[in-house]
Amino acid sequence: MNHRTRNLTKSTGACRSRIVYRIGELFCGAGGLALGAKLASNDTSGFQHTWLNDINPDACQTIAANLKLNIEQVHCCPVENLEMSTLPKVDGMAFGFPCNDFSVVGERKGIGGEFGGLYRYCVKSLNELKPTFFVAENVGGLNSTGKKRDVQIVLTSFKNAGYHIHPRLYKFEEFDVPQARHRVVIIGFRRELGIQYVPPKPDPNGKRISSREALKNISRNAFNHEFGRQTERVVQRLNYIKPGENAFTAEIPDHLKLNMKSGATISQIYKRLCPDLPAYTVTGSGGGGTHMYHWEEPRALTNRERARLQTFPDDYKFIGNRESVRRQIGMAVPPIGARVIFLSILEALRTHEIAPI
Repeated sequence: MNHRTRNLTKSTGACRSRIVYRIGELFCGAGGLALGAKLASNDTSGFQHTWLNDINPDACQTIAANLKLNIEQVHCCPVENLEMSTLPKVDGMAFGFPCNDFSVVGERKGIGGEFGGLYRYCVKSLNELKPTFFVAENVGGLNSTGKKRDVQIVLTSFKNAGYHIHPRLYKFEEFDVPQARHRVVIIGFRRELGIQYVPPKPDPNGKRISSREALKNISRNAFNHEFGRQTERVVQRLNYIKPGENAFTAEIPDHLKLNMKSGATISQIYKRLCPDLPAYTVTGSGGGGTHMYHWEEPRALTNRERARLQTFPDDYKFIGNRESVRRQIGMAVPPIGARVIFLSILEALRTHEIAPI
């Protein structure tokens, strides 16, 4: 029997103390993965973050405040400066490694870009800390940059660190997230443990949560619910755009049309939500016209509304100015989607009687 596999009843005492798997996380952002792990926990077993890392000071404050962590547990620094050999051992690692160079709306530099190569620090943590499992998340574009070579390089690196991996493209709207958000999630378990992992499957008859349902009954006093100002010109333009249309598919008078370079007709510019469908993808950056727009009111969504679409609870307070908060929300993993993934990991650990370190 492997040293990490033993009878959990004996290892935790006859009273069956709660089993807790400790997690470390790189590129934690505002805490979507961490909150998902917390939501997957129950009275008998679950996850607890021991330490986290991110370069964004506002995000570090956000995650520490909301998950009731000591600020010392959140290492706010470039990942290159993190001394991994000095960090506590953990049962699992989580990574929302930067997607900038893989996104279909970016320059698609892939692993050769400024951010694309940072996945190597995920691999470094696996080699140094040797956790039982890991979960890594990135945009769907990871599957196609570098003529599809990049994803194979990333996957091979995880395999060579000693893991049996389970990559999959998740459509989070199939898992109770009111947003069409498609992300690659890679689950890995130490190869020598022989864990047979069963990924979560969506309910084929499941109802998709609409934007209308997701955004109902938000208190005007909710955190991060400040309404931005729309110029009169923007208001006029939005009044011509129907739900589901954008600035290029709607019939707009010439004096309100956008002057864009040839081919630069991004489908989300001034796009209004369809109230009876899940929202389109919440993003964390972009200039005018990219802030997501209400289906009925001629305005951009508030950050709290974006957070609702990302499945953060209303008492989850994001710290920073409005643009910083927008970025934190848009870059996050939806906690409800992350919960489904951590539940499947917890089931695999329980089924194979994998004890915490």
